[in-house]
Amino acid sequence: MDGTRSGAPVPAGTADRRLRVVLVDDEALIRAGLALLLESEPDMVVVGEAGDGRAGVEVIAGLQPDVVVMDIRMPVMDGVAATRILTSEAFNAGRTEAIPVLILTTFNEDEAVHAALRAGASGFILKNSAPRILASAIRALAEGAGWLDPNVTRKLLEEFSSRPEPFHPTPAELDELTRREREVLAAIARGMNNTEVAANLFLSEATVKTHVHRILMKLGVADRAQAVAAAYRLGLVKPDGRG
Repeated sequence: MDGTRSGAPVPAGTADRRLRVVLVDDEALIRAGLALLLESEPDMVVVGEAGDGRAGVEVIAGLQPDVVVMDIRMPVMDGVAATRILTSEAFNAGRTEAIPVLILTTFNEDEAVHAALRAGASGFILKNSAPRILASAIRALAEGAGWLDPNVTRKLLEEFSSRPEPFHPTPAELDELTRREREVLAAIARGMNNTEVAANLFLSEATVKTHVHRILMKLGVADRAQAVAAAYRLGLVKPDGRG
C-alpha cells in the first residue's frame, strides 16, 4: 500500500517528537519490514510509503517528513531522479534545508551511488546492514549529518584513487552543486572554518559538515584544500576573495 500511514497512537495532550520517515521502495515486503523495524524504535514513526520515485515525491510533498529512505532501482522513476527533485530549490521553496534522503543500495550499484551523490543524497546504507544501523543512519540525517556505510565509502575511495592524476573538477561538476553548497564552498574558500561558515550562513555546524561532505563527493576531490583550489580555478571565488 502506498500513501500515508497511521503510525502508533500519541497520548492526548502530548507533542509527537518522533522522527517522521517516508519509505520509498518498489517491493512491498521490504517496505513492510522496514516499517516494522522503524516503528519499534521509540523515537521514530513511518508516516508514508510509496512504490516508485514519482509516487514518493508526491507523498513526500504532502507529508514533509524528517527523513526519506529511498531505494535506487524502481519503476516509473528511480531513486536518483526522485532524489534530484527532492533536493532541488524548486521543491524546497520556503524551506531552509532540503529533506535528507537516505539511499538503500547494494554492492553492485556503484554508478548509481555516484549519481545519487551528485543528485544530493545525504547518506547511503547497504540493504543487508544490521537493523540498528538503519535507525542510527536516520537519526544522523535528521540531525543534519551525513551517513556513508563504511563499505560504500571504501568503494568510493577506491574509485577516486583510480582516476588518473592530476584530477580536476570541471565546470559541469561545479554546476551540480546546489546553491547552498556553492555558498558553503565559497565561504571555506575565503578561509572560514566550519564554525564561521555556520554563523555566516545561519546553519548548524552539523549541517555545514554535511554540505562539505557532499561538496567533496560531487567534485571528486579528497579534501577541503582541493575543493578550495577548485573553487578558485573554476571562478566561484576570485583571488581577491569575492564571490
